[in-house]
Amino acid sequence: MTPARIVAALLRTEPVPDSGAHCVRCKRWTYAPIPVGYIERVSGPGFTQYACPSHATAMISRPTPGELEPDA
Repeated sequence: MTPARIVAALLRTEPVPDSGAHCVRCKRWTYAPIPVGYIERVSGPGFTQYACPSHATAMISRPTPGELEPDA
């Protein structure tokens, strides 16, 4: 990243979103993220993949975290 881009990012006046996530398909920010997958890692915790509502139906192909856990 160039120094000019760093300064521009620091001086940005647009608000930082409170909640949401990036869609794994279109890479856009969505305020209504839907979990579509979970990636296990050898070192450290895994992470959940999210999709926007328009891409979520095409991406859900396996259980998401918590779906296979028995109800207590």
